[in-house]
Amino acid sequence: MKLKTKILITFFTVILVPMAMLYLCLTVLGNFQVRTLKSDYDIRGVGDMYSGVAVKAFNSMTMVVQQDISQMAAEDPDRFQDASYQESLNRKLSGKSSFLLIRKGTEIIFDGSDDGNSEEVIKELPDFVGGSEGAGGVFMSDSSRLIKQQDLIFSDGEPGSIFIVTSIGGLIPQVKQMFQGVTTAMLVLLILIAMMLALWIYRTILRPIGELKKATNEIKEGNLDYELKIREKDEIGQLCMDFEEMRQRLKDNAEEKLQYEQENKELIRNISHDLKTPITAIKGYVEGIMDGVASSPEKLDKYIRTIYNKANDMDKLIDELTFYSKIDTNKIPYTFAKININSYFEDCVEELSLELESRNIDLGFFDYTEEPVTVIADVEQLKRVINNIISNSVKYLDKKRGIINIRLKDEGDFVQIEIEDNGKGIAARDLPNIFDRFYRTDSSRNSSKGGSGIGLSIVRKIVEDHGGRIWATSKESIGTVMHIVLRKYQEVVHE
Repeated sequence: MKLKTKILITFFTVILVPMAMLYLCLTVLGNFQVRTLKSDYDIRGVGDMYSGVAVKAFNSMTMVVQQDISQMAAEDPDRFQDASYQESLNRKLSGKSSFLLIRKGTEIIFDGSDDGNSEEVIKELPDFVGGSEGAGGVFMSDSSRLIKQQDLIFSDGEPGSIFIVTSIGGLIPQVKQMFQGVTTAMLVLLILIAMMLALWIYRTILRPIGELKKATNEIKEGNLDYELKIREKDEIGQLCMDFEEMRQRLKDNAEEKLQYEQENKELIRNISHDLKTPITAIKGYVEGIMDGVASSPEKLDKYIRTIYNKANDMDKLIDELTFYSKIDTNKIPYTFAKININSYFEDCVEELSLELESRNIDLGFFDYTEEPVTVIADVEQLKRVINNIISNSVKYLDKKRGIINIRLKDEGDFVQIEIEDNGKGIAARDLPNIFDRFYRTDSSRNSSKGGSGIGLSIVRKIVEDHGGRIWATSKESIGTVMHIVLRKYQEVVHE
């Protein structure tokens, strides 16, 4: 649920719920109070009381007594001159905030008010109007009293009237209690609603913000492993998701940086080791020359050639390190051009064969393409790829007679280059990782193989920058095959 929707729900809840609760309170408590009033005052027509028609409700309250008076007026009017009967009727009315007045002619023969002094009420009493039928009426006086009249004729022919006077102002204290109860219930309900809304807002808004603040502090302290639990799907939930994604990226970057630092340390260790070996050799041969150990021209020539070769090895290591730094900054200098891949490899094989032959390694070239193949490539960088692969093959040759074969194969829109050796091979568990930086199947730095561990990673980078693909297959103790696939160059024919 969106935050906007929650705010709208809260707004309408604050407005509509109290109205609904008020109606509910009035309905429930009102019905309860009216039933109480009916029981207390013997009110008939409860609906009239609840609907607010006060006169009808108050009229019904004394209806039973009024019916008794009306019946007695018709059957035995002289009974109203009996003091005991007068008192019994008045007692029935006293519990209903009412009292009895009896008039004979123009004289009040019974006054049932509490103080016995009803002069003000007596002034408001209407004249006799009943006639022979003894009819009467109900009216509201000016002093907020409800007066019910029953006319009759006494046996001596004197007209009379029976009056039931109901005090509206002092009537029914439960009405006041009813409104107090409704008001109290409303306040309680409003407090409960406010508490529920506050809890809802806390759970959906304030608590996620608190968790977000805690996660921010954890990251500030360097704890990138603190995971923010996301429960909501609103705007705050989306903010938490973005925050969690940011934390994960920061963690990945930190791990990548740590790995990068470790790789750099590994590179420095490798380069330092591999530079130390030729430097030590050069120093030894130079000292031999200085000490006159190379006494013959042949021996001197051998020493100088060895020094030269070791210097070349150092130059290659430095060149590899320089190229590695360019890979990290994506600043490898490429000069792409169209080249005939067949002629290119023929020249490479011719150039490498002499050096490999001196190491007792046979270099073979097999061209299985049916026609010359042109590719877009950087001549120097492609040469670096071939040299790095062959140098790696030479490093791990374990046979008395080494064999390296280069094959070109036509694969439709692609040309496939295979460089195969008969070295010791690569274990299946190592094969997926040989193109990773600093990965060496022989991790011992005491190994005579040496190497910086970045040669094949450079190869993969160059091949991929040419839009190609490289992978390896190998069998232990038999040899390894490097497979390189490059797209052929095709002229676009415009009609």
